[in-house]
Amino acid sequence: MASGRPFPLNAWYPAAWGHEIERALAARTICGHDIVLYRRADGAVAALEDACWHRLLPLSMGRLVGDQVVCGYHGLVFNSAGRCTHMPAQKTINPSACVRSYPVVERHRLIWVWPGDPALADPAAMPDFHWNDGETWKGEGGTFYSLKCDYRLVVDNLMDLTHETYVHAGSIGDDAILDTPFEVTHTDRAATMTRWMIDIDPPPFWARQLGRPGHVDRWQIVTFEAPAVVVGDVGVALTGSGAPEGDRSQGVNGAFLAALAPETETSCHYFWNFVRTFRTDDEQLTRDLQRAHVNDGKGVYDQDHVVLEAQQRAIDRNPRSPFYNLNIDAGALWARRLIDAMLAREQRSAGAPQAAE
Repeated sequence: MASGRPFPLNAWYPAAWGHEIERALAARTICGHDIVLYRRADGAVAALEDACWHRLLPLSMGRLVGDQVVCGYHGLVFNSAGRCTHMPAQKTINPSACVRSYPVVERHRLIWVWPGDPALADPAAMPDFHWNDGETWKGEGGTFYSLKCDYRLVVDNLMDLTHETYVHAGSIGDDAILDTPFEVTHTDRAATMTRWMIDIDPPPFWARQLGRPGHVDRWQIVTFEAPAVVVGDVGVALTGSGAPEGDRSQGVNGAFLAALAPETETSCHYFWNFVRTFRTDDEQLTRDLQRAHVNDGKGVYDQDHVVLEAQQRAIDRNPRSPFYNLNIDAGALWARRLIDAMLAREQRSAGAPQAAE
C-alpha cells in the first residue's frame, strides 16, 4: 500500500455488527486488508487473512469445519490462529504455512479489528462507543458497506452540521444553525464542536419528538475520536428550562453515532445508529427513527450518502489539494490534524507496518 494512505493502521476499526458474524465465513476489507471473519464454537470471533497460503484463493470462498477454515481450492486447513493444520496428499506440513491472524475485540455490539502491528493492539485503547450498547441509550442502526468515499469525508460531514440546513431541509435542517456561533476544543485524541441555539423554533424532526409547542434551546455537541469514531450529542429542550446549564429534563436527547472503517483510500464502511434516552420502551418509535435515517433513499443518512459519493466522484475527476476551507470547517480540520498526527507517529516508529508493505 502506498505510503500516502489516508488511514493509520494501528487502530481499532469496526468490521461488522456482532449479530452478523455467525458460524460462517464473512469477508471484509479493512484498510486495504482482506479479512475473513467467523465465530468459533466458544463464541469468540476469529479474523484471518482472506488469502490461502498456497495459491491465494480467498479463504472466505471455502468452508468452516469446526473452528477451522478449509480452503475451497485445494483443501488446506487453517486454525483460528492462522496456522495450517492439514495439507492435501502429504503427511508433513510446511512450517511456514500460515495466514495472518488479526486481533479482534467484540464490544459495543460491534466487532472491531486491528489491521496494524498486533503487538500494539491494546483493548484498553478501544474508542468509547458505549452509547451503542443498547442499555441507557436505545436505538437500532445499520451499515453502509463499501460507501464509495474517503472515510474522512464522512468525518468532515459530521463535524460540520451546517450542511443540515441544505441537505436535510424539512427534517433537521434549520437556518439557526447558520446564524449561531460554535466552539471547537481538542485534546491529543479527540476534537469537539459545540453549538447552542437559544430560543428558536424547533425544526420539524425535533418538534415531533418533543411533542409540545414553544420555542426551544437546541444543542449539537459533536465529538470525533481519532481515527474514525464520531458521536453527536443532540437534542432540544423548552427555552428557559435549564438545558444550557445542564438540566435537560424538559427536553428530548438523542445521539447520532458513526463508527467508520476505511475499506480502500476511496471507500469505507459506515456503521451508524441514532439512539435516544426518551421513550426508550417504544419499539415502534425505534423502528420509525431507524426509517427516518435510512429508508429507500429518503432518509437523513441516505441524503448524506448521495452527497458523499458525489463529492468523491468530483474529487476523483478534479484532484486538487488542499480543499478551500471556511470558518465552519474548524471541527473537521482538527479531526484531520489528529488523523495526520497518528499517521506521522506510525511513520516515525521503527518497524511501522507501512515500511514492510
